[in-house]
Amino acid sequence: MPRRSKRYSSESEKTSKEMFNISDGVKKVKGFGSTKFDQTVEIVMHLGIDPKQADQMIRGAIALPNGIGKSRKVIAFCEDSEAEEAKGAGAIEAGCDELIQKVQDGWLDFDVAIASPKVMGKAGKLGRVLGPQGKMPSPKAGTVVTDIPSAVKDYAAGKIEYRNDEGGNLHLPVGKISFEADKLTENIQAFIDFIKKNRPVSSKGTFMKKVCIAATMTPAVQIDLG
Repeated sequence: MPRRSKRYSSESEKTSKEMFNISDGVKKVKGFGSTKFDQTVEIVMHLGIDPKQADQMIRGAIALPNGIGKSRKVIAFCEDSEAEEAKGAGAIEAGCDELIQKVQDGWLDFDVAIASPKVMGKAGKLGRVLGPQGKMPSPKAGTVVTDIPSAVKDYAAGKIEYRNDEGGNLHLPVGKISFEADKLTENIQAFIDFIKKNRPVSSKGTFMKKVCIAATMTPAVQIDLG
């Protein structure tokens, strides 16, 4: 575990005892001090779900109002006749048999893979390769689509997938620390509202048990959801 500075430890001790509304929480994180790189700001939610129950899994994709400050490398498994249009929309690679073989041979230099339902029968054999990477196209994740060009544009611009872990937690980047405070606030509020609306019917009791935000090199700040 990396050794933390005295300032980090001091700030962490202070903030662990406080709760902030979203706007004040963002200001707190931005005020922790600068670094030589533009830190990613992430939200972490601890949810009142049973991760072992399939009907309580939280999984999907979202395009935040102000993006996440990073473009993403997207590939598209589609019919060869659609490949040029997919590349025109921003895909770094597109096609069917040749692209499937390239990935099967070990090429993984991309962030997101989307697929047309027409070729999923062939692309499905990549599950063992892409599954452990979290890159396998899936209808639940919103990466198996009929409109390939639109999906490519969305994911290349920063649309991101989310999925709860085994502890019932969600982790999602919501922007960069260089973002204006109101833009980070808007992104965080949008994601919280989105997850609230998609609460599983079978989830009982308190749904959002704890929500925190933090940048790469800052302590976490707990958000008061009221």
